[in-house]
Amino acid sequence: MTEQFGHEKLDVYRVSLAYVDYAYRLADRLKGNHRHARDQLLRASQSIPLNIAEGNGRRTPADRRRFFDIARASALECAAVQNVLQIGKVIAHEQNSQGKHMLLRIVAMLTKLSNRNPNRDRDRNL
Repeated sequence: MTEQFGHEKLDVYRVSLAYVDYAYRLADRLKGNHRHARDQLLRASQSIPLNIAEGNGRRTPADRRRFFDIARASALECAAVQNVLQIGKVIAHEQNSQGKHMLLRIVAMLTKLSNRNPNRDRDRNL
């Protein structure tokens, strides 16, 4: 088995990478008037796994929570970008729902991680 960093073992990290893949596929369709939404979606989607990884590597519970909260806010931002794109008739309701399903899972898991007892898993990072 390949060695993994602590964040790579987290389900929320894996789901966030799946969402980044979704965001890149969606962004490929966004051109012209939608280039700002494209950039916003890509920046916010990339921010999710990056902040999960950084937060999971932090030593203090407050630091960890701060990065998980930033990742959570980025997921909410992605949901808002998708809503804007649906209103602009760039994506269909079904495509918006597909992305939002992943985002809802990410937000729920990050909320739990932020509220987790810090003494329970002190030594989970490499």
